[in-house]
Amino acid sequence: MATDYYAVLGVRRDASQDEIKKAFRRLARELHPDVNPDPKTQERFKEINAAYEVLSDPQKKQVYDLGGDPLSASGGGGGGAGGFGAGFGNFSDIMDAFFGQASQRGPRSRTRRGQDAMIRLEVTLDEATFGTTKEIQVDTAVVCTTCSGEGAAPGTSAQTCDMCRGRGEVSQVTRSFLGQVMTSRPCPQCQGFGTVVPTPCPECAGDGRVRSRRTLTVKIPAGVDNGTRIQLAGEGEVGPGGGPAGDLYVEIHEKQHAVFQRRGDDLHCTVTIPMTAAALGTKVPLETLDGIEEIDIRPGTQSGQSIPLHQRGVTHLRGGGRGDLVVHVEVITPSKLDPQQEDLLRQLAKLRGEERPMGEFKPGQQGLFSRLKDAFNGR
Repeated sequence: MATDYYAVLGVRRDASQDEIKKAFRRLARELHPDVNPDPKTQERFKEINAAYEVLSDPQKKQVYDLGGDPLSASGGGGGGAGGFGAGFGNFSDIMDAFFGQASQRGPRSRTRRGQDAMIRLEVTLDEATFGTTKEIQVDTAVVCTTCSGEGAAPGTSAQTCDMCRGRGEVSQVTRSFLGQVMTSRPCPQCQGFGTVVPTPCPECAGDGRVRSRRTLTVKIPAGVDNGTRIQLAGEGEVGPGGGPAGDLYVEIHEKQHAVFQRRGDDLHCTVTIPMTAAALGTKVPLETLDGIEEIDIRPGTQSGQSIPLHQRGVTHLRGGGRGDLVVHVEVITPSKLDPQQEDLLRQLAKLRGEERPMGEFKPGQQGLFSRLKDAFNGR
């Protein structure tokens, strides 16, 4: 052999196609005529061009390895404007050398993964606290049973595209300021798939999937809250061509409870009692999530006080235990009294020395925005 193409590219004789391509890109960036116009460099560029044409083509590489000259029939590896002669294989290779991105060649698959799907599911406070199992209706794309996802009508099948002969792309040789170059683009007849479906399935119109309503069972763990998402792997949309299904996400929406307000894993409620009960003490029954419990209102309880019931709240989603149930006490002062009631209260006030109380004055309690306003004003 007159020329050692492996030495020209600086690779071993057992180098892989990936190694050969990387070596060519590296040298092309260094020796391209637009980068280095020196005549000797241009000759060197023609050599790496010819070497890459031979070593990147399995058939030409085999002829070369057996001692033949694979370029003799194709007119040599050099020549042409700017050093790009007939020996330059594909314009995208030199573009890859400068932009560092390999082009996607070959037919693309008709089978692709489906999209994820999401639905909202309402649960009660009891279900969110203790967990439950629910059945849901899901309307998603499933594999077409008529064609089993192939997209072709029964008794037919996809055929190799006669325009690109199954390659998924078509090539075109043009001349430019770089010389004679070859460009590739997706085949317009098969849209890059390499195959065509002459007779599409009448059920799915060739997509390989149809929409269907299914019933799924979802396990709701204890402790879920508004916005919690439960992932059901592989229960989403089936992909085109009967491809693998995406995932289904179930987003929890908790219904408002008639008595309890949830704050994190704690529950809050308010019990209203008359002032006599607050003064003397009493017991008030409360229907909790665990059943009826007696709330002990101690004598002298003031309005605004809270009574915690530990471990009566919502189950912690991660970790054991539960939150608390906090009962807030609101004392109601009677606004209307009959003469007998008014007389009794006056007697009580006299016994307690509270006929003309002086009162105890404290600085007024400000709201959040008032405090922020004073802070900005330097008060």
